[in-house]
Amino acid sequence: MRDSVFIEFYVADSKDVKVTFDKAKFGFSCLGGTDSVKHENEIDLFEAVDENECKHKRTDRSVLCYLRKAQPGKAWPRLTKEKAKLSWLSVDFNNWKDWEDDSEEEMGNFDQLSDRMTSPMCFFPPVFT
Repeated sequence: MRDSVFIEFYVADSKDVKVTFDKAKFGFSCLGGTDSVKHENEIDLFEAVDENECKHKRTDRSVLCYLRKAQPGKAWPRLTKEKAKLSWLSVDFNNWKDWEDDSEEEMGNFDQLSDRMTSPMCFFPPVFT
């Protein structure tokens, strides 16, 4: 899916979910769990996204975010501008897709795709404030 990036935040029973899509920045916050712990993260993205085409979907156990790249087909060597390996970020190789296997029609229905996802492409633990 070279034209998009998926990010999933595992937060059970999330409330007050706020997701912001800016050209080169992505923000996420919510209250989660039975104790309503605040989870928050802001990411400086490697490249720009088309904020009007980005979406998110809340489920009982996570929040799945779809980011549409501003330059479709351009590879990102990493998610963030930071070159350092981030301990809170991981790739879900169960949902990994090679560039050659891409298909435009797969992105047609974000809701169906998010329902099929069983594990995250990226995992971000909460930032406690």
